[in-house]
Amino acid sequence: MEITQALHRAVQQTPDLPATIFGDRVRTWAECHDRVARLAGALQGLGVGDGDRVAMLSLNSDRFHEYLFAVPWAGGVVTPVNIRWSPAEIASSMEDAAVAILFVDDTFAPAVPAVRAAAPVVTTVVYCGDGDVPEGMVGFEDLIRRGDAVPDARRGRDDPYGIYYTGGTTGTPKGVVLSHTNLLASALGSTASGAFTNPGGRYLHAAPMFHLADGAAWVARNVVGGTHVIVPMFTPAGVAAAIAQHEVTDVLLVPTMIQLLVDAPEAADADLTSLRNLLYGASPISEAVLERAAKRLPAADFTQAYGMTELSPVATLLLPADHGVDRLRRSAGRAAPHSEVRIVDELDEEVPVGGVGEIVCRGPHVMLGYWNRPDETATALRGGWMHTGDGGRMDADGYVYVVDRIKDMIVSGGENVYSVEVENALAKHPGVASCAVIGVPDDEWGERVHAVVVPAAGAAPGADELREHVKGLIAGYKAPGTVELRDALPVSGAGKILKRELRAEHWPQGDRGVS
Repeated sequence: MEITQALHRAVQQTPDLPATIFGDRVRTWAECHDRVARLAGALQGLGVGDGDRVAMLSLNSDRFHEYLFAVPWAGGVVTPVNIRWSPAEIASSMEDAAVAILFVDDTFAPAVPAVRAAAPVVTTVVYCGDGDVPEGMVGFEDLIRRGDAVPDARRGRDDPYGIYYTGGTTGTPKGVVLSHTNLLASALGSTASGAFTNPGGRYLHAAPMFHLADGAAWVARNVVGGTHVIVPMFTPAGVAAAIAQHEVTDVLLVPTMIQLLVDAPEAADADLTSLRNLLYGASPISEAVLERAAKRLPAADFTQAYGMTELSPVATLLLPADHGVDRLRRSAGRAAPHSEVRIVDELDEEVPVGGVGEIVCRGPHVMLGYWNRPDETATALRGGWMHTGDGGRMDADGYVYVVDRIKDMIVSGGENVYSVEVENALAKHPGVASCAVIGVPDDEWGERVHAVVVPAAGAAPGADELREHVKGLIAGYKAPGTVELRDALPVSGAGKILKRELRAEHWPQGDRGVS
């Protein structure tokens, strides 16, 4: 099993089908095959050998797509960079992974001097923008023009395909090493569910391509064939326009993106009827947002994927038919065909049906390990199961309900409060656009439930009003003791709400011990 196998098959079976659509630039699979082989040859000329890491710091583009194929074709390992990182964080990951070659686009070219100063390991910077090549960099298109097409190195199976740094919401980033088998097992197993992606259709890259949530959809699209439609980054208007113009059939969006798309006035008149599959995940979605999305996109089937980078990334799927059952909509679905899931206690013993414990997973999609972190790898993979750090429960039919990140659980007056449950209740209030719930210090209760709320347009819900609303839906002790209104919530490059940033304002010394 190898990632590049899909490119060989595509050029054999659909050479004239568009492989990528990026703005006005359309390239066929035959063109993609030639460009990838030449770029791989150029990378080998720059010194890329077996297992060498090559990084990409860029917004979404057709060149990102070519990079994802060309690096393993040359024998290397992809190392996508989080676009929300500071130059210091980028440099740290370059040093950690010993990256000698870094691709950058126009947006991030200005950060290169600071990155190179802090990471002397980076010896070559490849400019993949559309302007003049900056001094001291090598042009992406120049490499392809000058490069000799080389045979595919045929890296595959348990060879590392990529190192994906994770930890944007939990602290110090760790490099997750994923093999070709890991990624293809997740893609093939998810596709076998019948609801992951539309064979031969058009997938829209609106989520950031550096993140494995979108990367998994990239692999799945290649496996089943079709076309990649790419926008540089998510905007409601841009995504709506791309769906309408290019008759997009499939898209992956995180819940914050779904909310912005369905609520944005600038996207209200776009024709979104071509959309057949909307895959969502990466963070919990409120039932209120899901209901609004279903009304705005009546032709689309909704599939929720739960997982994490360490699981390549899919562990469970909530299929379209499940969304028609009220109680199941609150779940994350059941184990995907390639995945085995169970709920365990602190001793790694499986808990009774309905009991809350840690979600653990086993299967061919489980990571090889953390880069240069053998002790953390051993801890995470103890007993042969990936320990997710998520608290959850499983019903008698195998449906998994994620109750919270274990470290996000709030203990108030001796009672456990799961922030996701409170967030779901708050989101049902018409005056709430989005929200996050955290625990903050409280002299009497130890921790107090605190809600940070972004009001809906034209609304200004009061704290008492929101508290009473929540009490009407869940137990009174779970209602927020305090409420704060904000214009926006801090989010990661993948669209996850950064609760640690919210907590840091209340636990400045890190007393709670939550990263």
